[in-house]
Amino acid sequence: MKYLHLIWAELFRRKTRTVLTLLSILAAFLLFGLLNGVRESFAQAGKSAAGASRLQTGSRLSFIETLPLSLHQRIQRVDGVDAATYANWFGGAYQDPRNQIFSFAVAPNYLDLYPEIEVSAAQREAFANTRTGILVGEVLMKRFGWKVGQKIPLQSTIFPNRDGSKNWSFDIVGTLRSKDKASGGWYDSLVLMQWKYFDESTPYNRGEVGWYVTRVKDPAQADRVAKAIDALSANSAHETKTQTEQAAFASWMKQTADIGLIVGSIMGAVFFTLLLLTGNTMAQAVRERVPELAILKTLGFSNGSVLGLVLAESVLLVLLGGVLGLGLAAVLGPIINVGSGGVINMPPVGPSSWLLGLALMIGIGLLVGALPALRAMRLNIVDALSGR
Repeated sequence: MKYLHLIWAELFRRKTRTVLTLLSILAAFLLFGLLNGVRESFAQAGKSAAGASRLQTGSRLSFIETLPLSLHQRIQRVDGVDAATYANWFGGAYQDPRNQIFSFAVAPNYLDLYPEIEVSAAQREAFANTRTGILVGEVLMKRFGWKVGQKIPLQSTIFPNRDGSKNWSFDIVGTLRSKDKASGGWYDSLVLMQWKYFDESTPYNRGEVGWYVTRVKDPAQADRVAKAIDALSANSAHETKTQTEQAAFASWMKQTADIGLIVGSIMGAVFFTLLLLTGNTMAQAVRERVPELAILKTLGFSNGSVLGLVLAESVLLVLLGGVLGLGLAAVLGPIINVGSGGVINMPPVGPSSWLLGLALMIGIGLLVGALPALRAMRLNIVDALSGR
């Protein structure tokens, strides 16, 4: 702290260069803050089912494989299971195949297992009694200007109906609302349809379901219940894998792409570029100040003091940009969640991300400042003042 004013003055000696470098560091750690939470979420997802009150059962082979409907009753009879339901992915799109909508064909009791979804009693009754009825998230209702009672066309990117067309017609009978916008806002962007209508209207399903959802009586027994459910179809043609809903989603994503590898590769490329950029900035800064550093030595600064000044300048540069970047990521995360209506759910920038980020900042600062600092420490006063 004794020489902070001196370090600060040297850091902003070339203001334009320093500001541009700070912006680059800020952008790198902004990206780090947004992506590291995603990586951690996927890495930690489902390591244990203990404490989960809701489990999801899908095909052990692949998330695109279906399961027989006959498993439903067998799962409900498993000791520790409170209730079970099922659903299929519909693959809906509105007006344009690229305009994808999260749409599921669900069992009659599906909403019973999701108390975080709010639907009025009258609309639930209308959904149960309307073969072509759908429940639509309020975000989608506002986005497309739909109203309850309106008939809308949806395309399925996967399933044709019995006449061979992928164009389906539905009647909006109610609106879905998430009770907790912070954690479950994505339900506001869902479309739920009758599983029976879906199954009877496409020749490609034939009584199969995409996955089962189970509510356990005692969350502490969730691991045991998951193993008991999987034992029902062990050594059969449709072996299952039961896990928490979060883990199931992570598993789906991992079968599509390795999120950890993708995020790690992106961040590796970003930080490698940052090392080159920041290292060049520090090398130029020290090269321009060779005579001044020699004067400091003449005034009594030791080699270690000069080394420390340059390293401190380097670390301070990275810390300033990094803290601003992580802070901006912490602010932008909730804004992105709210703005997307819950479709995008960015994890918060938690303590682990801050600790890892700060360690990276200090490490990068020391690394890029090491060579310039060593050069400054080894300066010969006579040679430096004479311009050699």
